[in-house]
Amino acid sequence: MKIITWNCNMAFRKKWPAILKYNPDILVLQECEHPSKYKEAEQIPNYNEFLWFGDNENKGVGILSFNDYQIKADRNYNPDFKYIIPLKIIGPKKYNLFAIWAMPVKNRPSKSYCYQIWEALHYYKRRLNNRTILIGDFNSNSIWDHQKKMGNHAQNVAFLQSKNIISLYHHLQNEVQGVESQPTLFLLKNENKPYHLDYCFLSRELISKQTKLEIGKHDDWIKLSDHMPLIVDCV
Repeated sequence: MKIITWNCNMAFRKKWPAILKYNPDILVLQECEHPSKYKEAEQIPNYNEFLWFGDNENKGVGILSFNDYQIKADRNYNPDFKYIIPLKIIGPKKYNLFAIWAMPVKNRPSKSYCYQIWEALHYYKRRLNNRTILIGDFNSNSIWDHQKKMGNHAQNVAFLQSKNIISLYHHLQNEVQGVESQPTLFLLKNENKPYHLDYCFLSRELISKQTKLEIGKHDDWIKLSDHMPLIVDCV
């Protein structure tokens, strides 16, 4: 299965040819507009489902399935964690997917970004099984761990590791959290402001010698978004 996550920086209806050429089975999009915004000439071809979550029709989370895979929102989805979305992937193999876009929480800054992931992981902890994928724009990195004593990035990583779920990039690159050599974001499209904020966490059981992760290159994607896509091939 090939799963791709990309914060497309809005207007995905004008950008989808760039990402569909990679032939994803599952596509997780942050800052994606509602399907009703697509004109006839902008329609995405050949998808099976297009699920969308959000309040602003110009800027939500879209999850699409293609080829032999279908997606279904989990009935236990908790809107308190609006953009941490549990889904079921059904196809040649079944997976437990969390589509993620960590966001600020209005009037509750202490609950924003990585802390909302921390709370959601504990809420959904019984769903963190050996067929689990968490993928998306986490908007966090260990370089900012000192700003939060509880629910920081490192604690989220450690909690997932306790469930035998690990960051695929760090596993494959043999790098440490917080010192990543490949950025996934160039803040405000500034090449001199690189950060690693997008992740795919996989159950160890899903990782084999054939498992791959590719991060899009700056020159290929910066005109479309300040985020680079993560392209994951897993068993």
